[in-house]
Amino acid sequence: MSSVLEACRDLPLARFAPGEVLLAEGDRSGRLFILAEGAVEVLKGEFQVNYVTEPGALFGEMSVLLDMPHMATVRAATPCAAYVSDDAAGFLHEHRDIAYGLARMLAQRLHGVTTYLADLKRQFEGEQSHLGMVDTILECLTHEQRRDVQLGSDRDPGY
Repeated sequence: MSSVLEACRDLPLARFAPGEVLLAEGDRSGRLFILAEGAVEVLKGEFQVNYVTEPGALFGEMSVLLDMPHMATVRAATPCAAYVSDDAAGFLHEHRDIAYGLARMLAQRLHGVTTYLADLKRQFEGEQSHLGMVDTILECLTHEQRRDVQLGSDRDPGY
């Protein structure tokens, strides 16, 4: 991740005290945060889903890529510092190597989730109780396709 941190050297560095929120679930900031030092926790509601200490870790990418509100809250767990890009889409467009690395990481996450969902589907597909609905729900989730996906951005169709 040192190449990620190197690409961020011209971005502003923000410092956060424990408990301070970098990104709030449900908000739209258009920002991308790159962890420089310290630790953050990722929360879905009040449930901690991740604890991150790796310098170069990115936050806010899902919101930017999907053009939707943040899906989780990112909060400082320790004193920490993060580089901030107010134009996350522009940053990723300018740094294609980082965008490619991000795409690989997201593909790995998707592979893991898909593998897990397929296992759940196998476990419950013949179930006659309410657990049998897992099969139907997973079938819908794994085959859902956004029909409005286009290259570019609503803010800048020339992208």
